[in-house]
Amino acid sequence: MFKKILIANRGEIAVRIIRACKEWGIATVAVHSDVDRDSMHVRLADESVCIGSHQPANSYLNVPALMSAIELTKAEAVHPGYGFLSENANFAKVLEENNIKFIGASSKLIKMMGDKIQAKKIAKEHGLPVIEGSEGGITNIKEAKELCKKIGFPVLIKASAGGGGKGMKIVHKEEEFETLFSTAKSEAQKYFGNDEIYIEKFFQNPRHIEVQVLSGKNRTVHLHERDCSVQRRHQKLIEETPSPVLTDEIRKDLFERTVNMVSKIGYEGAGTVEFIYEDGKFYFLEMNTRVQVEHPVTEMVTGIDIIKEQIWIAFTGETALKQSDINPRGHAIECRINAEDASKNFQPSPGTIGMCHQPSGFRTRVDGAIFQGYKVTPFYDSMICKVITHGRNRTEAIQRMNRSLDEFVIEGITTTIPLHKILLNHKKFIESDFNVSWLDNEKVF
Repeated sequence: MFKKILIANRGEIAVRIIRACKEWGIATVAVHSDVDRDSMHVRLADESVCIGSHQPANSYLNVPALMSAIELTKAEAVHPGYGFLSENANFAKVLEENNIKFIGASSKLIKMMGDKIQAKKIAKEHGLPVIEGSEGGITNIKEAKELCKKIGFPVLIKASAGGGGKGMKIVHKEEEFETLFSTAKSEAQKYFGNDEIYIEKFFQNPRHIEVQVLSGKNRTVHLHERDCSVQRRHQKLIEETPSPVLTDEIRKDLFERTVNMVSKIGYEGAGTVEFIYEDGKFYFLEMNTRVQVEHPVTEMVTGIDIIKEQIWIAFTGETALKQSDINPRGHAIECRINAEDASKNFQPSPGTIGMCHQPSGFRTRVDGAIFQGYKVTPFYDSMICKVITHGRNRTEAIQRMNRSLDEFVIEGITTTIPLHKILLNHKKFIESDFNVSWLDNEKVF
């Protein structure tokens, strides 16, 4: 097993990785910006290195600084977590060239599946249904208009190298197209350094379904699905497993096709294949070549530590699990808690946390890095922790989440806990009568 791993991340995911490493008996190195020197991940790690100022480009995205930290600490491997450099093919390649193990997919596969157009072609080649749209990138606006007429409005314009809703525009009618086409290209260039865009048919009432996989040279296994349809502006708020809307027949087809594709491309590590689901049919959306924020809901129902499995695959090249080892039980729900004021259009709420009492109890889990006196800065993502509950069924998981959120006290900043309480008790959520556009189209708070 690895003797020392450097965690190229911060916050709750860095803490999560450190905990997994400790259980493996692996020494850990935390990297941090100047404003994160007193953070929980720094306190828990065996070593820490300051890699720059609070701007992400100067620290957590600073490859030369990270390489210096690796050399200084003699770390054998790097775990990128999610976000930052977790899907950066160039960073993975630099590590490969320096014989440092990247705990994730190969640089080749990161690049291949990170290109949304290329990924769509690969998915189609290996038997996954894809959304009707352009076969590749589109630069000519006349061609783009002709395609839109063919597939019919509304359409979705997406950045080829995109994610997180950036460079993504919904076009409802032809008169809007030219303006939104230009805006999408500009955003794609700004956020990803690549203005290539493509066009797909826009679904009016879809669910967002994703399949968790673990794959090695010996086999690929799936850890069932997650439903991530409670979103705001393409950002997930609540995730759960199993999905309340899938039948056993659809699940079987979805899992078989997903495993087949992941296996055929020679994928190694943990990954997630995402789908749009509407009217009993699923369509490939993208593949994330990293661990997901919402991985704990899968861990709660399967009893499998996905981070530890990631590390094992990185070290051995093989997955220790067989499909017969994976037997999900019950239902799990995750609420992402952000330092935001939902009543003020989700205005960020930085500040110093005063009293902090986190929920506990039967089948309740909190993944976070907050504590009394912790300073929530405006420089990074606003998510400060996640609450995950497990029940024998969906109703019990919801009840347990309500109890847990009632127990959660965070003073000094405003959080999205009140919003989650509203959503959990909303008739549409209870009845699972919602889609990804629910919160964008309906005022519920």
